Amino acid sequence: MLKLNAGFSRKVGEANYGSRGATVNIELEVESNLAGDPDGLMCRVRSLFDLARKSVDDELNADAGSRSETSTQKPSTNGQSPRGRAATMSQLRAIRAICKSQNRDAGQLANQKFSVADLNELTLQEASSLIDDLKSMASNGTNGGGR
Repeated sequence: MLKLNAGFSRKVGEANYGSRGATVNIELEVESNLAGDPDGLMCRVRSLFDLARKSVDDELNADAGSRSETSTQKPSTNGQSPRGRAATMSQLRAIRAICKSQNRDAGQLANQKFSVADLNELTLQEASSLIDDLKSMASNGTNGGGR
């Protein structure tokens, strides 16, 4: 038996300096008689790379809500929530951390500014805007207990 190993990796940029990436490596055992059939072997190698490429593309195009077990957004068919691409986990962690350091309620701020029921409903742009606002409040010394 021959072993074929194909790998594929891709990273895509997102708004506000964000990015997502995916990598897959696939190993397949094929009949050893393919060693004497270069065209047949290349066909199997191409098929394996195509499978790896499709797997990465599918992962990167998957709905934004599936990246988070806590997301409550309903995706549209193009992988975005009805209001736009979902905030990243890094953005949500940053919002929670900044709010904690400022003794603010992250969910309450998100609701006041964007009328969302839950922090996880923020879009990428809304989360970025909220982070900017929180940083601005911190640098201005504005610290109101939102809890």
